[in-house]
Amino acid sequence: MQATGQRSSPTGQRTDRSDGTPPLTIRPATADDGAAMWDLAQGAVDDNSPYSYLLIGEYFGDTCVIAEREGDVLGFVTGFRRPDEPRTQFVWQIVVGEAGRGEGLGSKMLEALVDGPGPGTPADCLEATVTPDNAASQALFRSFARRRSAECVETVLFRREQFPVDAGEHEPEVLFRIGPWPDRSD
Repeated sequence: MQATGQRSSPTGQRTDRSDGTPPLTIRPATADDGAAMWDLAQGAVDDNSPYSYLLIGEYFGDTCVIAEREGDVLGFVTGFRRPDEPRTQFVWQIVVGEAGRGEGLGSKMLEALVDGPGPGTPADCLEATVTPDNAASQALFRSFARRRSAECVETVLFRREQFPVDAGEHEPEVLFRIGPWPDRSD
């Protein structure tokens, strides 16, 4: 889905702004993005090893996106297609760095992720888990559902008690299941 002022390019979705800001490109992730994803994730989301981001870019790059401007990574979405439901895109992490805030970058990346080339079959549902205290992510996914004219069902996927004791007081993870959205053409 391209909004007004956007043009496609071979590397991904570009957003050109009339205010002179360099264009934003949203493209599939690669292993070369692993270090930048790890850097952005520090302090923003649950800790993962740098190795995990290299693996994500290498093996799941077509179900993840990177947002960049002039070669600088501003944000990313990591995820995968559910093996039992290949038309369902699961979002594992979404991060927007300081330099990318205020542009609706999270929404743009989600749209590019589900409308992009993906792994062969188009996505017609999106899932993500969100903790009850993460109001920003809840708003992002509810807004995505409204833009898609799709139902958003929220259920607890993982209870607090399921997390290891040494993980601290981890909140429950609420599954947001959005879709299917209408008017999806194959």
